[in-house]
Parts: sequence; structure tokens; C-alpha cells
Amino acid sequence: MPLHAITSTYGEQGLRERFAAEAAAFGEQDQRRLNRALELAARLHAGDRREREPYVNHLLRVAIRIMSHYGVRDTDVICAALLHDAVEDHPAELAASVPGQAGGAGDDQAAALAALAAQFGTRVAELVAAVTNPPYAPERDAHEQYREHVTDSLRSSPWARVIKASDFTDNGAGLIHSTGTRLGKLAGKYAPLVPVLRELIERPDTPLDAAAKEHILAQLDRAAERFAALLPSGEA
Repeated sequence: MPLHAITSTYGEQGLRERFAAEAAAFGEQDQRRLNRALELAARLHAGDRREREPYVNHLLRVAIRIMSHYGVRDTDVICAALLHDAVEDHPAELAASVPGQAGGAGDDQAAALAALAAQFGTRVAELVAAVTNPPYAPERDAHEQYREHVTDSLRSSPWARVIKASDFTDNGAGLIHSTGTRLGKLAGKYAPLVPVLRELIERPDTPLDAAAKEHILAQLDRAAERFAALLPSGEA
């Protein structure tokens, strides 16, 4: 069943059950680690909503897609997928999750990444850092800075491309499940990133097999079609 169909029919509990089913293929130690990452992500985002659903649903879909659709069995990557928004959205809370780790004003993201490294290892922290938007310069267009960051950070981090591909699929192809006035704005943000991600996914060093890459490319094509339908003619 498609992940958004699971969401609409069974909600968070259905996604959690699907996650548990995918995680059952891992060893006991890896399962414990995955569950710790999910627990931390759920706690940090407990008060967050995404449209009409708990934010943790998005995190679960990103992680499940990587396991189920991309065939990834790398625990670091899946933990990073579950926590991919934690540093950007809740840096102070994440930093405070490790005693003595909280940072001062202006370095919350650094302290949060240090807390992630302490709990899940340096590689997980590095992967999350690669998909975390830095503070933007207020005088520049935020969408332009977003695209620059994604392009620059993913070129040097092949596994981060995998996380971003799943995140983008949920954000982009998943726009069909969204409503409201933000749709056009989001389409304008994401549409220029489609060719960037396509080029990155097609690179030989992207650590996915041919079937997984084709699946992602098809999702990118679907997202591009939806962006085009939402944007004024000539902007897609």
C-alpha cells in the first residue's frame, strides 16, 4: 500500500506498524537503535503538525521509503532520515537531550549536531548536517539559498542524497495530499530543484541500485508534473 494511503487510512499507528515491519529485517541491536531514533524524533516533534497530521508521519514515511522502496539496510542512514529535521526545527531541545551539551546563543545547530553525534555517532550527525538548512541571510531570497545549500551539500555526500530524495518525494510528489494557499509557494520552492536532484541521483557514486534510482527518477517526474500544474505558465 502506498505510504500516503497508509497515512490516510491508518494514520500514525499504521505508519509505525509499517516501520516496525521493515525494521524487523535488521538485527536486534540495529532495531534498538532505529527505535531510539524514532523515539527521539517523535519527542522532539511532538507538538509539530504538517497540514492535518502529526509531523512524525512525514519522518516515518521518509524512513520507510528508504528501507522499502530504495532497499537500504544502512542503520545510520535510516536514523538520520528519522532525525533529518531535528537540528533545523528543534536545535535547542536536541542539544539539551545530552547533559552538558547545550550551546549558547547562535550555536544551537552546532550543539544539536554534537548531541546527535554523542547519541548516534558522527556519521549520523554528518548526514543530518548535510540535509539541514543553515540560517539564511535575510537580505537574500530564501528559496534561492535553499537550492544553493541543497546543491552544494549533496554533491559531497552521496548518502545524504538518498535521504533528500525521500524527503523531496514526500514534500514534492506529496503536494497532491496538501491543501491551502501555500501550494503555489511550495511548488515554486521545489520545482527548480528537480533537475538538480535528477543529476545527483544519476551519478555513479550515488549508493543505490538501478531499480531504486529509476524509482526515484519516476517520482521526480511525477513531482515535476504536479509543480507544473500548480505554477503559472512558464514558471515550472
